[in-house]
Amino acid sequence: MSTLTLSDSPPAPRWAWLPAQGTWKYHLLLIALGIFVLGPLGGVTASYMNFSLGFFVGGQVLAGLLGSTITYGYGAEGKHGANYIQTAAASVASMSAMGVLIQAMVWMGLPQPPMWQLILYMLCIGMFGAGVGMLYTPVLVDRLQLTFPSGLAVANILRALTDPVLLRRSVLRLGSGIGLGFAGGIASAKVALFGAIELSTSTFGAGMVVGARIGLAAVVGGLLGLALQPYFVSIGWLAPHDPPRKIMFLIALGTIMGAAIVDLSLIFWQALERLRHEQPPAAPEEDWKKMNTPRLLLWVACWAVGIVVTGHLVLGQPVGYLVLAVALVFLFAMVNGISLGISDSNPISSAFVVAVVIMAALGLKNPAVGLMAGTVLLVSTAVACDMQQDRSTGWRLGTSRTIQFRYQVVGILMGAILAVGFARLFMAAYPVLLLDQTVMKAGEQPSEWSAAMTYKFVGVLRSLTEDKPYQRTAIWIGVGVGFAIELLRKLIRSRPAYQRFVESGRAGLVTDFVLDSAVLPSPSPGCAKALTSTTSPTRWRARSMRWVAPLRSAWVSASAIGP
Repeated sequence: MSTLTLSDSPPAPRWAWLPAQGTWKYHLLLIALGIFVLGPLGGVTASYMNFSLGFFVGGQVLAGLLGSTITYGYGAEGKHGANYIQTAAASVASMSAMGVLIQAMVWMGLPQPPMWQLILYMLCIGMFGAGVGMLYTPVLVDRLQLTFPSGLAVANILRALTDPVLLRRSVLRLGSGIGLGFAGGIASAKVALFGAIELSTSTFGAGMVVGARIGLAAVVGGLLGLALQPYFVSIGWLAPHDPPRKIMFLIALGTIMGAAIVDLSLIFWQALERLRHEQPPAAPEEDWKKMNTPRLLLWVACWAVGIVVTGHLVLGQPVGYLVLAVALVFLFAMVNGISLGISDSNPISSAFVVAVVIMAALGLKNPAVGLMAGTVLLVSTAVACDMQQDRSTGWRLGTSRTIQFRYQVVGILMGAILAVGFARLFMAAYPVLLLDQTVMKAGEQPSEWSAAMTYKFVGVLRSLTEDKPYQRTAIWIGVGVGFAIELLRKLIRSRPAYQRFVESGRAGLVTDFVLDSAVLPSPSPGCAKALTSTTSPTRWRARSMRWVAPLRSAWVSASAIGP
């Protein structure tokens, strides 16, 4: 793929008030926009989504679009400035979403360390994750040349937004999304009908994010849980008024693991094939790609030591499990990075759960230790994979990796502070977030704050002290079901006859949609869709993101800061 290189002598800005490119004033302007304006906006959105829905989207598109309104003044070279802004802002947003870990402490009745201790611990983990992500960039981005669909979409958006017509149109769509989000929030609070149906504009926006195939699969899973609830009660897996998700989430975790066995086998096979057969002749490394590897290794080592020292001396956690968690990051940053590069899916909560399961197998019984050690996996894999995705955007634009790394580091610093701050803010503003949903009956579950990620964490951590054999049975059933479903999907959708049928017309497309979303929905929809789709999801996503992404990002953001 061809890339653009940074100009040796950048042209003067179109607007006199803009500082010259490359100067300290230029970088100060971009950093201020990234960490003080767009980063907190993305951070409050990510926090809101994680507390209310249990997943979040990064702020790359929103930050890149809004940042382009400033960097447009630099002409075509403005795309690099917009990329720096979205790198810093996305780091702030991803770190901010990690506040669910503090919510997990509250649910489990664990004492909360002082704010500065949590910030210091999160900062060490984030900086370590950034270094590991940068360390894997030459492999995943340069050598394997994974797609990273969102990285591709952001690169296309940043290139396109140097055109004033497209920029104006995108900002208009962004404004429309903000307006719809605010209107929906007000309507749900003031209009009786919308209140009765529990209208949530954030959920609506999340549906726009995940799409119909994943949304319908979620509905099928919910209906299946309701249908099986009486059976689970009859065999003692649920109390009469327990919500189905109290056991379904364990089965769901198992199905994800089962599907992952199939998906990761294919992913590693594809990676090996690329390494074996797609070796281009060595070419001189461009200046913008260069990085100081010895310094990077020293960075990773120092922050790894920082995690262990902070975790042990400041938070009182045992050294052994902290060291194990740090070691597991090197594995999961690669696995999750490959998953994100192929499928646009980063299963960070699975990294947390699998790490806790491994530690439990080694004798861990203390949920507080499991939470703190699992935090290393959750935060590091989120930051490392963000690093790789941002570097894929920079790879397409020819943006300096070293400078982009520095912007991400600054974003992590702000994000570590906001992660703790937003968690305390949301839980103070919405006391319902303090209630442990894992012990609530079905009728007591708050409809607007499902906190699915926290629910998974607490459920797994509780199993360390409350040994219930049927929970392990549920997980193993899920592993078998997930493996079987994913294997069937691969076998059916890889057949040439089926592919010809899908491409033959509307009947084939409808059949494929029903199979993919209702009959055999993938337990890991991102990987499966990317690996088995008979069409080109990357091309479709790159085109659709230009107009869908601004609208949906604004919609969810408005829901987060609205009424």
